[in-house]
Amino acid sequence: MAARAGIALGSNLGDRIGNLRAARDLIRNLSPEGVHFEQAPIYRSEPVNCPEDSPDFFNTVIELDYIGEPAELLEDTQGIELHLGRQPGNPPNAPRIIDIDILYYDGCVIDAGVLVIPHPRMVDRRFVLQPLADIRPLLTLPGDTITISEHLQHLDAGETEPVLVQAKW
Repeated sequence: MAARAGIALGSNLGDRIGNLRAARDLIRNLSPEGVHFEQAPIYRSEPVNCPEDSPDFFNTVIELDYIGEPAELLEDTQGIELHLGRQPGNPPNAPRIIDIDILYYDGCVIDAGVLVIPHPRMVDRRFVLQPLADIRPLLTLPGDTITISEHLQHLDAGETEPVLVQAKW
């Protein structure tokens, strides 16, 4: 049986839109034809907790039905990162060709070291919430009481708004 998974994509090196497209296409190929798939617009955002002079990120969210276990999806997405040229072992938050994070996986709550679902910092990050709100504004995460749209409305006003780069990609 398929599970609905939300996945954040980010890139701040090279052809950022091309990197996001390549990751999207490879992730989409993990599921059979005809299953649920949605993609949010791409936004440009300032790097958060990254080294000084890091380039801006392009960020988006995709949602799809995945047939398999959450640990398998993690393994698949990490393999895609490596395939697309992400360098393992770089300092945390260093600029990268692609970053893929599992945000949620149906109603699962998992805390298994390298795999934490829902993503522990997603509701604090405008660059995740904005594209997610575009496709799933009424989503309420497991263990939560407010929707994605409400989280977005309550974020710290001091954080820079992401800028729409491309609605259809």
